[in-house]
Amino acid sequence: MAAIETEGLRKSFGQVRALQGVDLAVVDGSICALLGPNGAGKTTLVRVLATLTRPDGGTARVAGHDVVREQRRVRAVIGLAGQHSAVDDDLTGLENLFILGLMWHLGRRGARVRAADLLERFGLADAGDRLVKRCAAGWT
Repeated sequence: MAAIETEGLRKSFGQVRALQGVDLAVVDGSICALLGPNGAGKTTLVRVLATLTRPDGGTARVAGHDVVREQRRVRAVIGLAGQHSAVDDDLTGLENLFILGLMWHLGRRGARVRAADLLERFGLADAGDRLVKRCAAGWT
């Protein structure tokens, strides 16, 4: 099953066409990045996939669930954090992930293990102990 599937996804805001027939397939367990200039529709696509914005046309499924008809099921299987408010610059990457783990009710040990696992998985284990404000540019 694909983690994310869209076909012909469309969304307009007045005269502005934010999404114009987006077809996307993200394999389960993979990492996908949305890249493009301002106004390319990246945020609109994420908002549709997170059930925060209703598409005008096309289809979108997250973990096999339709984002329009099965909003609660989609929301139960995703997590969404904004790029600016998601981390505390005065903490390390490891500390930020640990806090998020606590917020997800993983417990102290579970949060610590998950944080270390994520840093390793994304190739950031060596940077985990650096303050975010000192290494954010190096993580791109």
